[in-house]
Amino acid sequence: MAKEIIITLPDGSKMEVEKGITLQEIAKKIGSNLAKDALAGKINGKPVDLNTPILEDSAVEIVTFSSPEGPDIYRHSTSHVMAQAVRELYPEAKFGIGPAIEDGFYYDFDLKTPFTPDDLAKIEKQMKKIIKRNLPFTSEELPKEKAIKFFKSINQDYKIELINGIDGNTVRIYRNGDFTDLCRGPHLPSTGKIKAFKLLSVAGAYWRGDEKRPMLQRIYGTVFNDSKKLEEYLYKQKEATRRDHRKLGKELDLFSIHDDFGAGLVLWHPKGALIRKIIEDFWRDEHLKRGYEMVMTPHIAKVGLWKTSGHWDFYRENMYSPMKIEEQEYVVKPMNCPAHILIYKSKTRSYRELPLRWAELGTVYRYERSGVLHGLLRVRGFTQDDAHIFCRPEQIEDEILKILDIILHMLRTFGFNEYEIYVSTRPDKYVGTLEHWEQATTALEKALNNAGLNYQIDPGEGVFYGPKIDIKIKDALGRAWQCSTVQVDFNIPERFDITYMGEDNREHRPIMIHRAILGSIERFMGCLIEHYVGAFPTWLAPVQVVVLPIADRHNDYANKVVCNLLKSGIRAEVDLRSESVNKKIRDSQVGKVPHMIIVGDNEIDTQTISVRARSGEDKRGLLLKKFLDDLFQEINKRL
Repeated sequence: MAKEIIITLPDGSKMEVEKGITLQEIAKKIGSNLAKDALAGKINGKPVDLNTPILEDSAVEIVTFSSPEGPDIYRHSTSHVMAQAVRELYPEAKFGIGPAIEDGFYYDFDLKTPFTPDDLAKIEKQMKKIIKRNLPFTSEELPKEKAIKFFKSINQDYKIELINGIDGNTVRIYRNGDFTDLCRGPHLPSTGKIKAFKLLSVAGAYWRGDEKRPMLQRIYGTVFNDSKKLEEYLYKQKEATRRDHRKLGKELDLFSIHDDFGAGLVLWHPKGALIRKIIEDFWRDEHLKRGYEMVMTPHIAKVGLWKTSGHWDFYRENMYSPMKIEEQEYVVKPMNCPAHILIYKSKTRSYRELPLRWAELGTVYRYERSGVLHGLLRVRGFTQDDAHIFCRPEQIEDEILKILDIILHMLRTFGFNEYEIYVSTRPDKYVGTLEHWEQATTALEKALNNAGLNYQIDPGEGVFYGPKIDIKIKDALGRAWQCSTVQVDFNIPERFDITYMGEDNREHRPIMIHRAILGSIERFMGCLIEHYVGAFPTWLAPVQVVVLPIADRHNDYANKVVCNLLKSGIRAEVDLRSESVNKKIRDSQVGKVPHMIIVGDNEIDTQTISVRARSGEDKRGLLLKKFLDDLFQEINKRL
């Protein structure tokens, strides 16, 4: 009689089963639906294939698509099927890596001929054949030498390099049909489990992200366990393409990036610069209302400053090379905080002065590899909406609450009302006392609770110098964008030895809070463009009103109207081109102008205007004063 073992299920219930039973067999014992949905399993927390035998008393879990690990296993298995299809269609291809990523998967291939859209369709067709074959995924552990010999025999150099970088004496391989790949797993039971997939695009990718290594071709794809989810995802992707800030930035003449000037360095055109000014003016006004003071600091500083702050040791790979000025080494700044520290140190501070709240729209420069640069979202020079609060330990909670208040006010004003919020706690390596860490972490959590905000704890993910709050905003498509951050810092005050005189006439160390609301102006502008599809609310629009004369004889009246608008503080233009009024209207709609004023013979005779809103609503016979009253109401409400 086979030996019995005890397995414990996620709900705490226990089952007595035969030793050597597989996870697939357990799923069948629990229920036919679970067996049908099962993708993989976990034994004592370790993800494994469904055909893995259980040899001792264990905690067991069946992984389905709705499990946290389920989608990644599904995606990764699909990447293997894609690689198998490429192998069958292009036998000369060499293979890099093929991981699961958020919403999909990719695989890197070394092939002399570039993949085309037609090639993607051929690969998809071949994948469907492989799925229909319902080939089992099987795994085997091999000695490294044997694995190297095998991959050498099929001319797969990249796999050999990967094997040489793996610790230990053995590696795991997976087979589906006659395709073999180096992989830790786990995988689906068979290719037939894969339901709805789509290959999306091809991009270049350096091997292991190194510009000095070969450029490979990366095929991206996505997969879901039903076709409806795939259709929803593809719709969102199409919508994301329509909203792409790089495309809209060019169409709306907001900004450009030129290789002649430098990758990752943004040139703001007049309309884009005007939107920036509106954002920055609002930002400054809101800070001044809340007791902040403005500071300004230069773009370069001596290298020694960054050595004192610790950036030179911990952040040097993101900094640019020093420049020599009169035998002194300077570097463009990657952060604003050391300069604010020096302002603090410029005189003796008293406990009565604290908290000090200093804000700066400070431009910083950080090295990013060219392969990760992405429009406004990932750049090399950007303006942080930075602020630093110097306070006493007992003031932390109140200051955090005030910071959350301004963050929420500003984000909601810009139209962002949904957030993902995380509190990152003490990592293994940290500076400062446990007492300060506990006090600061408690203050962050209390402030979030008092603000009525839901949040998640991210254990051990705080920075070494203090705990932090990260806030991700959700746009119109439900995509999350990293935006606001609040960080408590015990490190820099120590490094720069800053103090204040306490009530006891002794020196005490202040707490420093770093915070950004928008993150960077560049990234936030990218978010805004995509959120609104370039159709900014009237208060943000670079051109709020365009005046369109129907014919040349109406130009004088149109100029008179636009002059009155400009004198009233409205951002207005007049279109005097010798084009039809319908063409002018279409062009204004393409330019996303909120309001169009159309003037012709009737408007001149009655000294009125006709208005067409961006939404398509028409109003005729309006007095300009009435239009202005309504427009100012709209602007003041920031609509």
